[in-house]
Amino acid sequence: MGDTGVPGLTSRRAMVFGLASGVLAAVSACAAQTAPGTGWPAVPVEQQDLAGAVSPGQAAPAEDMPAGDEPGPAQPLPATPAVVQPPSKAQLVAEFAGRRPTEWGLAVTGVVTRSPARQAVITLDACGGPGGSGVDQALLAVLRRLGIPATLFVNARWIQANRTLAAELGQDPLFALANHGWLHRPLSVSGKSAYGIAGTAGVADAYDELTRCQDVLLEAAGRPSRFFRAGTAYYDDVAAAMTRRLGMLPVNFSINADAGATLAPEAVASALSAAGPGDIVIAHFNKPGSGTATGFRQALPRLQGGGTTFARLADVLPAL
Repeated sequence: MGDTGVPGLTSRRAMVFGLASGVLAAVSACAAQTAPGTGWPAVPVEQQDLAGAVSPGQAAPAEDMPAGDEPGPAQPLPATPAVVQPPSKAQLVAEFAGRRPTEWGLAVTGVVTRSPARQAVITLDACGGPGGSGVDQALLAVLRRLGIPATLFVNARWIQANRTLAAELGQDPLFALANHGWLHRPLSVSGKSAYGIAGTAGVADAYDELTRCQDVLLEAAGRPSRFFRAGTAYYDDVAAAMTRRLGMLPVNFSINADAGATLAPEAVASALSAAGPGDIVIAHFNKPGSGTATGFRQALPRLQGGGTTFARLADVLPAL
């Protein structure tokens, strides 16, 4: 978990990060322009209401004109809205370099730990690195058998070690891949540590931790994510604000189901059994042989039998 070897992948800096799903739908419906240098639609500043727009050169209907009046020239459509690009590394450094954090932990200002929805959300982390790049196929099989959706926070190192599976999971409608960072480091602007792992040293370092996994997600699975979880799940409040500024929602949890895949099955089942409306559960799917799969196998049918339903993060959390 503490290994910080750099994946051998080239970052693509022109990526548009964390595009909001509602904006994407509106953009595609209106044949949106593409941001220069990317394969992704640009984000308009505001959405235009075109319900009553008149086509260029088309006069208003005759019944709307006073008798004897000649139709005037058609009114032009509103200009295409300006395109907003996410800040570059240099821009983000200039914007955040002078800010000093006042909070450090799992639930600092700006980090989401619950949703307002009636469903619970299962999130599973894959941390990557030596000892952290395995795949708990038994756990994924439990979710598939029960039809329970989950959001999978994957680190760039894990994707590099499991590229075929990452692509498969990225296309599975039951699951959604999310950003778990480049080197699985706590997200800090001052190098603060968690569990003995040094955090990102400053704004520029935090920018790399946030954005480089987005590039890897796009290359391996065909899309980036609008959700981020820091390595160790620790943030300071400035780093959390940076995450949002880049269009990603920093997400943690209200229930820790497996304590980093270290708990016995009975303890996992007990923790998971408390899940209810609005809870965000964290567990891990990169440690096959842990007690996580068996604990989920015990608890999930009971939860379903009691009326608990489940969703992915994108189904219950609004876009930024």
